[in-house]
Amino acid sequence: MIRVLVADDHHLVREGIVALLERAPGIEVVGQAADGEAAVAAAMELRPDVLVMDVTMPRLNGLRATEQLREAHCPAAVVLLTIHHDEAIVRRALAAGAMAFVPKQEVTEELLLAIRAAAHGATYLSPGVSSAVRGLEAALPAGAETGVTEREREVLRLVADGLTSREVAHRLSLSVRTVERHRTNLMAKLGATNVVELLREAVRKDLLELDER
Repeated sequence: MIRVLVADDHHLVREGIVALLERAPGIEVVGQAADGEAAVAAAMELRPDVLVMDVTMPRLNGLRATEQLREAHCPAAVVLLTIHHDEAIVRRALAAGAMAFVPKQEVTEELLLAIRAAAHGATYLSPGVSSAVRGLEAALPAGAETGVTEREREVLRLVADGLTSREVAHRLSLSVRTVERHRTNLMAKLGATNVVELLREAVRKDLLELDER
């Protein structure tokens, strides 16, 4: 059973999301929050598997709330919802540590897919969002500055070797959640939505040699 916390400042929207999730098999709604600060507090107390959270909320927006949860090592995987899905917001969301990003107009089966992916440690971007990210990265020249850290390069090399997140975590003496965060950041920085795209972009930007794939 995937335990989910829902945070949105609009009561009717929040209730609609809760109703959708309560009808879905294998998902249990364990709490609700109406602003970012309440979402952080509830996530730390309830320790849900997944936090579904609006980006635009009072007191603390969803991006900053996500950053605070990551800094506090909260294990909840964050799925962000928004009416906006331009490149800058998507990139910032993933860099903040979000595992999934879904436009509000796609809060139906897309949200269920995102929740299940995030609960299993996978990054999920709805089709419209992934197209926006790919479009941004395609506009960058080969070899452009990516901001990839040395630790992220280490994770990247091991992913290229075919290791799972758990195996990478064991090799680098990190938690699985930390490895997943590095993978999420790599996906955002390289504009990838799956491992194949990640490795292709890493080679194109000279972060991996062909014989490392």
